[in-house]
Amino acid sequence: MIRRLGASISFDDVAAGARFLGGARAFLRRPFSLEQARATLRSRLERREASFLALVDRAVYRHAASPYRQLLGLAGCESGDLERLVYQEGIEGALHSLYRRGVYLTVDEYKARRPVVRGSATLTVRPEGLRNPSSASHVAVRTSGSRGAGTRVGIDLAFVRDHAVNTHLTLEAHGGTDWLHAHWGVPGGTAIVNLLEFAMGGTPPVRWFSQLDTAASGVHPRYRWSSRVVRWTSFVTGVPLPSPVYVPLQEPLPIARWMADVVQTGNTTHLWTYASSAVQVCRAALAAGIDLGGARFTAGGEPLTAARLALIRRSGAQVAPRYGATETDIIGYACLAPEAPDDQHLLHDRLALIQPRPDPERTGLPPLALLVTSTLATAPVILLNVSLGDQAVLVQRTCGCPLERLGWATHLHTIRSFEKLTAGGMTFLDTDVIRVLEEVLPARFGGGPTDYQLLEEEAGDGQPRLRLLVHPAIGPLAAEAVAEAFLAAIGDRSEGERVMALHWREGGFLQVERGAPLTTSSGKILHLHQPRPIMRYQS
Repeated sequence: MIRRLGASISFDDVAAGARFLGGARAFLRRPFSLEQARATLRSRLERREASFLALVDRAVYRHAASPYRQLLGLAGCESGDLERLVYQEGIEGALHSLYRRGVYLTVDEYKARRPVVRGSATLTVRPEGLRNPSSASHVAVRTSGSRGAGTRVGIDLAFVRDHAVNTHLTLEAHGGTDWLHAHWGVPGGTAIVNLLEFAMGGTPPVRWFSQLDTAASGVHPRYRWSSRVVRWTSFVTGVPLPSPVYVPLQEPLPIARWMADVVQTGNTTHLWTYASSAVQVCRAALAAGIDLGGARFTAGGEPLTAARLALIRRSGAQVAPRYGATETDIIGYACLAPEAPDDQHLLHDRLALIQPRPDPERTGLPPLALLVTSTLATAPVILLNVSLGDQAVLVQRTCGCPLERLGWATHLHTIRSFEKLTAGGMTFLDTDVIRVLEEVLPARFGGGPTDYQLLEEEAGDGQPRLRLLVHPAIGPLAAEAVAEAFLAAIGDRSEGERVMALHWREGGFLQVERGAPLTTSSGKILHLHQPRPIMRYQS
């Protein structure tokens, strides 16, 4: 059977597919109502501390491979000590106390880029120590690998159901109980999870648009078989699930037309996709004179900046930002009374967030770094004060929107990566790149978000090379002028940045080229793209 499926489909893939089909029947035949979802949320919030302690006891203290067990031991924190901390100070207070005692993982430690050093002790994080020992693997997804190789994460259908509760409650708050949902991304585990989440609330997506042509030569057969698994699931369960329709990222006009046509019938279309992908649809609509008034987007995976938000709104559409990670799924969802373009409510029934405080040990984490902790029993990966490389403004405020009334009172916004990006031998921050690529260059030369992108590569002689891609649609321009404007803007904040810009200028590291920005294997358009052959394979 494996030979018939293709040389790159392993026995583990076949076994996972069998587990998925076996579990999907019971999973999809038990959809929940909104009232049941609200009851589940109330129970989670009431039992939040007890659920967290039970999870840590089972997945950390009783799990010998867990790195957190070793960190808690070094901190002298036994199970009873943690229980007292939680009931005296709350989960977040306890997590702050643990952080001060060295119980945390930086993003480099979590990704095993460097060992964990606490005092005289040195630990190494291994994937098996992070997995939830009670979680099954029905769907395999991969982290995006934006800063390195992606990591495989096994998702339990029970976790998909738990997360679907949040998805449908947030959509209801935005008025989306009768929207016609669609998904646009790359086929695979992430897309399957999204389809299932909507189906669990009784509203399966009506369209599934694929950014990848699964029939193309060289595409890994896993992408083709993921769409077939969805078809089989639909047949076995009787729940209508759509088949993927290929719509490339650079040619999104069919999606814009479909959304506008549905709106004309009096319905509301809702496209779940990445922020840059939503921008592509809206740009195509504006260019074709299509009014997207009444259309809705949920956009995540990348920052929803002011520039991206403005362009989406010019098309007539509305957009709700979301924030999450493969290991956690959604962490935050859009506030209806926002103070920033990406203002969101923290879904704290499923996880906890804290931020570092001044610490004499100098962990290297910035003050606004987000340390994430799992609280749900079905979490696929156990996180305990883990940095995923992001920072944000985290505040408690009264907004009066329906999400606050559900119990989610904590807000986060201005969510950005704080990881240092290295290009051409020099280092800068993601926030600086966003400012120059989305504001400075479009104001000077035209275009908008997703029209400019940096690519870091290694030349044939081993020397670093930094390419600045400029979309051909912008029209004629002088490459030298673009390069000089970029270097001047990236070096206008500090003396160190000026030295960096001078280094790039004199070393000839920066080359301006015309071309459409490249995408990751998951369909994101990153501001700094480090090309890696993910979608293609060698048999």
